[in-house]
Amino acid sequence: MITHYPSLLRAPLPASLRHLTPHAFHFTATTYSPLPPPPFRVRPLRAAAGGGSPVAGDGGKRATPPPLGAAVLDIVRSNFLPLALIGGIALALLDPTLGCLAHKYSLSKYSTFGIFIISGLTLRTKELGAALQAWPAGLFGLGSILLFTPFLAKFIVQIQFFPREFITGLAMFCCMPTTLSSGVTLTQLAGGNSALALAMTVISNLLGIIFVPLSLAKYIGAGAGVSLPTEKLFKSLVNTLLIPLILGKVARETSKDIAEFVDGHRQGFSVISAVLLSLVCL
Repeated sequence: MITHYPSLLRAPLPASLRHLTPHAFHFTATTYSPLPPPPFRVRPLRAAAGGGSPVAGDGGKRATPPPLGAAVLDIVRSNFLPLALIGGIALALLDPTLGCLAHKYSLSKYSTFGIFIISGLTLRTKELGAALQAWPAGLFGLGSILLFTPFLAKFIVQIQFFPREFITGLAMFCCMPTTLSSGVTLTQLAGGNSALALAMTVISNLLGIIFVPLSLAKYIGAGAGVSLPTEKLFKSLVNTLLIPLILGKVARETSKDIAEFVDGHRQGFSVISAVLLSLVCL
């Protein structure tokens, strides 16, 4: 039973199309042509473990891992300084006579001399400007080295520990300025402000000639039996620190070829500095 007339179920035509005849809406089989289906493509399968595609976009070639020798060499280059220090300590433990020979021929002095020549050769003039701009950090470092750490010696000497010489040596260590070679070398390898490290090393050791005796007398006491040959120590610092640093810097500034060679082989000079630093451990 039809309750509604079929024409009532159709939506009315817009007014702009009511004048057209039914033939205008007639489509024959010849005028209608369906669109062709999309082409069938085979996409590469992914590895089940989450790896790359076995058929890569470079023609099926896979990125092969580097050989074992190249990987080991890369690790050695990235960690040469700690490996060199460990090697120097291991040699000293295995054969203590090497340390005696190094002390006999003053190897540590020559090693320090070479480290500061390299520091002068690699020191750019613009790095000096960066060191001057970082003067607050420099003042903080000098205050920590010459004032704060010596103050800690006052509490260290009160520790009850046997042997007593260990406590006395630790308290004296707190009163000493920064090391001559290791701080600069570590700063260079870490990519820090090497010019600031050089300035702090030079200034703290020169001022240490004055501050160290005062700190030892105040925090450890005259009974420790420590005396510093001030004049001899000053000459040693000038010969092993200032002179090689100035020589290296002058050589860099006077010869453009030397400066370009050093800048092009900075990694090699860093390796040489690490080797010289490891010789100090003997």
